[in-house]
Amino acid sequence: MLVPFGILLTLVVYLIFTRTKHEKDVVDVYEKKFEEWKKFNTTTSKEVAPSKILVGLVYKTGYKVGVELLDESAKAQLEKGKFEISNIKDK
Repeated sequence: MLVPFGILLTLVVYLIFTRTKHEKDVVDVYEKKFEEWKKFNTTTSKEVAPSKILVGLVYKTGYKVGVELLDESAKAQLEKGKFEISNIKDK
């Protein structure tokens, strides 16, 4: 009667130790992958503020204001009215 319980006890102890070893191996693998991910992660890089680009000139002739574009990329934003007016003297 002691032999089956002895075998059962040794089997349980063996499974407990192999499980903990396997869990440690898995954790080590994921820690290594996390360290590699932190090295090559580009989402935490500094955000670059958009720079000003000269795309056109504004002229006043009489009562009319004219805009001469140097680059056509801003034309759609001007037509939609998505622009900001600021004075250079204030800066």
